[in-house]
Amino acid sequence: MKKLYFDIETIPCDESSHKPLEYLYERKLGKKMKEKNLDKEAAIAEIGTLEKYIESTGFDGAFGRILCIAYAINDEATRVICNDGNEKKTLEDFWFVAKQIDLFVGHNIMEFDLRFILQRSIILGVKPTWNRFEIPGVKPWEMGKFLTFARYKSAPIFDTMCEWSNWGSGKVGLEHIALALGIPTPKEGIDGSEVWKFYQDGKVKDICDYCMRDVETTRAIYQRMTFEE
Repeated sequence: MKKLYFDIETIPCDESSHKPLEYLYERKLGKKMKEKNLDKEAAIAEIGTLEKYIESTGFDGAFGRILCIAYAINDEATRVICNDGNEKKTLEDFWFVAKQIDLFVGHNIMEFDLRFILQRSIILGVKPTWNRFEIPGVKPWEMGKFLTFARYKSAPIFDTMCEWSNWGSGKVGLEHIALALGIPTPKEGIDGSEVWKFYQDGKVKDICDYCMRDVETTRAIYQRMTFEE
């Protein structure tokens, strides 16, 4: 069985998305002013500035961008896909790799990484190499590579965060589990909250290296959780 350990790093939208985001922000601002009878300044204090709103799209697959995807197949060396300025190519390269694997493994990939990848794929017109939706009259197991987000399952998606908590409500960070298992932290020098600042400083390689360390840590955690030798 081929397992794909992977992680993504995302950044906020580019300027081409600013206009619709400004519209959405003004709608959100107006709603807050009306609901709480606030003036504009007070409403901004509650919901944040437009700049912060735009920056938050780094966690929103509708407008944010995937900068890089690091991955490893089974025990092979960790690699990274990064086409800065050409997100569509990054997605195409990812799905080319994914078509040959049997199991997606990552941390919080059910709620974030895979969902973000799929949303960006739809927006950029990149067709996944796994079937995503059921076809009437065809059973899921007859559809070849079928990607389901059904909860309480460990295949074809193994989410180390969900499996660690036994699908409980608590979110546990990758570093937290790694240190509990005696695995070195992948967060030395940078963590997810600093990716946008690193990108603005031109440190794309540092971001890619960090993403690869996350993949290596995820693989080590998975092997410990599943008692692989």
